[in-house]
Amino acid sequence: MKNLKVGVKAVIAKSFERIHRSNLVGMGIIPLCFKSGEDADSLGLTGHERYTINPPTDISEIRPGQDVTVTTDNGKSFTCTVRFDTEVELAYFNHGGILPYVIRNLSKQ
Repeated sequence: MKNLKVGVKAVIAKSFERIHRSNLVGMGIIPLCFKSGEDADSLGLTGHERYTINPPTDISEIRPGQDVTVTTDNGKSFTCTVRFDTEVELAYFNHGGILPYVIRNLSKQ
């Protein structure tokens, strides 16, 4: 069981092109999507807020397409969907991105 790092890095958007979302995961960043019908404007977000994302503390409990709660420093709270779409993307994130994942796997050989 591995716990998530403090200071997780998350991007929130209405949607992602597959390659952009995959690149974020490869850099160890959690891509999040607003729920259908919501966006920064409808939630009154300016982009200047600090966000607290509450994913499971144990990486093994995160599943592709899972919902998480996001809270802003001014008390707004909303739900987003985690856009890890495959188990491989979860493995990349678990290692801090694709480069650390590859290096760790090479060092095991």
